[in-house]
Amino acid sequence: MMRNTRQRNCIFDIVNNSYEHLTAYQVYDKAKQVISNISLGTVYRNLSWLCENNKIKYFIVDGIVRYDRKDEHDHFICRECNNIIDIHSRPNNDKYVDSNLVIDYEIKYNGICRECLERKN
Repeated sequence: MMRNTRQRNCIFDIVNNSYEHLTAYQVYDKAKQVISNISLGTVYRNLSWLCENNKIKYFIVDGIVRYDRKDEHDHFICRECNNIIDIHSRPNNDKYVDSNLVIDYEIKYNGICRECLERKN
């Protein structure tokens, strides 16, 4: 078991306070501003630990792993500009699906965002 460290707390705070859906390298860049000698390996190890211990979550868009807060929300991904937009309302809040208890789930919507639609018109 990894100890709770200053580095892990810093990485958790960066992801948990961001609405940008950061990559590991973006987390590393922000962490270096706080802890100048932090290594990229430390960032990867701690991101992995935080995900495995259900503190943050990750998702993959176009083969790129992105890290995100654990609060309940889904994502809309624009096929035109690749913008990732948080969706906080879910169409169905059932805790059971076909008599199975749902602990966690994520829905990814793909389409064209409002800004790209307006540019097309």
